[in-house]
Amino acid sequence: MPNITLNVDEETIKKVRKVAVDKNTTLTEMVREYLKSIAEGDLPVRERTVRELQACFKSLSRDMGKRKWTRDQLHER
Repeated sequence: MPNITLNVDEETIKKVRKVAVDKNTTLTEMVREYLKSIAEGDLPVRERTVRELQACFKSLSRDMGKRKWTRDQLHER
C-alpha cells in the first residue's frame, strides 16, 4: 500500500487523535476510511443506479416462455 505525506497543524492532529482514541481506532485508519468513502462516493450516480437496477432485474426476472403474440395483436381495437 502506498504512503502519502500530509501537512496538518499540531492542534488539529491532537484533536483528531483524541477522536480516534474515543472511536478505538487510529488517525491513519480514520484518514484511510475517509479517503475510501470519497473514492466510492465519486462513482457517478447513474452508473451506481444502473448496477442496482440490473441486479434487481436479475433477481426478479422469470422465464415467461416463448412470445406468441405481436405488438399489433396486443393493441387491436
